[in-house]
Amino acid sequence: MRTTITSLFLILTWLVQAQESTPYSFSLDQAIAHALEHNYSAINANRDIVDAQKQKWETIADGLPQISGAISYQNQLKQPVSQIPAEFFGGEPGTFQEVVFGQPQSASATATLTQQIFDGSYIVGVQATKAFLSFSQNNKEKTELDVRKSVVEAYGNVLLAQESVLISENNKATLEKNLYETEKIFENGLGDEESVDQLKITLSSVENQLKNAKRLEKITLQMLNLVLGLPIETATVLTENLDDLTQKQIDFGLLDSVFNIENNVDYKLAINQEEQRYFEHKLAKSRALPTLNAFVNYGGNSFSDRFNFLSNGQQWFGSSVLGFDLNIPIFSSFKRSAGTQRAKIALDKARTQLNEAEEQIRLQLESAKSDYILSIEEYGTSKENLSLAERIENKNQVKYTEGLATSFELRQAQTQLYSTQQEYLQSMVDVINKKTELENILNK
Repeated sequence: MRTTITSLFLILTWLVQAQESTPYSFSLDQAIAHALEHNYSAINANRDIVDAQKQKWETIADGLPQISGAISYQNQLKQPVSQIPAEFFGGEPGTFQEVVFGQPQSASATATLTQQIFDGSYIVGVQATKAFLSFSQNNKEKTELDVRKSVVEAYGNVLLAQESVLISENNKATLEKNLYETEKIFENGLGDEESVDQLKITLSSVENQLKNAKRLEKITLQMLNLVLGLPIETATVLTENLDDLTQKQIDFGLLDSVFNIENNVDYKLAINQEEQRYFEHKLAKSRALPTLNAFVNYGGNSFSDRFNFLSNGQQWFGSSVLGFDLNIPIFSSFKRSAGTQRAKIALDKARTQLNEAEEQIRLQLESAKSDYILSIEEYGTSKENLSLAERIENKNQVKYTEGLATSFELRQAQTQLYSTQQEYLQSMVDVINKKTELENILNK
């Protein structure tokens, strides 16, 4: 029996460890979907929606019936003494009799129902809750677009770092082979020492680039994990490669998409700001209106010379009141007028900012289209340049082997190749990022 329990424990431990060690695997779309559910900002944006809904009900509840209760207990440790003319008790006129009224202990219990009948600020507040909920929903949409953009950038940076590592390793292997052959030629007296030194300089530079690329690969992966809402040390695997992903991001049809500015989230948020200022102006004007509230209460009082208010035989005296409170603003030394004027100024500013936001968004759209086209063009150019740089480097390799090119010329060709390789990788990342920026404006 003990052996069976031990075996089961070991199996469960192995399963847990295996599950914990299983890396996450994501395509770009899968990474975006995961981040929209687990990213820290996305989680809080969902909470903001719930908070706005609760705040809406909190505002509505202010105008609904409210019931409150109150219980009071008093024990007069030394009761006050009153003087009454003694002639009331058969005494001599002009003298007074000391009298203590009531009993030393008393208790009261009251329940009060209040109902708001009319309050202009309450009506405006209820109307404003709808606008606030709309703002929270649009802010959530803005957060999701920002999260999507961050995932795309982080995903592309990881692929860029991984490709940089592979290229640097290939470049290093080629240089090590060249250096080995050159050293052998020099040892046999058929070459010069300068050629060896030139290759050593180039190799040292490539080795440093490789070390840096490996460090960046780790850092960019940690940044991606953070955006995805995962522990930064998670062993995340990307299932797409940079070249294929870039090809999928080239979509000229996106440039001809019909643009409806009302779908743009920044425009929606500008509308929300204008709505907020509108209700603030309306609220300022409502403060000049009267308010009317009604209330009804019922309570009881009890008196005793000792604490026996909870006993069945204790006598309680009931009371009840129905009333109305009408508050009419009459004169505030123009304070309300100044507040209303300030709210109107804020509303006018918000409307101006809305017009400005509309023009800025249209400008951003044209700029994003231009940047997207440029990134595709630069991608094509850098791809051609890489092919040319590889051809030049190969020719110089052959010439150098045959003694027709110097080590300095070979190093120039190699340096040009390495630079072109990085430009090619960066151009692919730019295509991916620029398309995402355009999609965000179009709200695709």
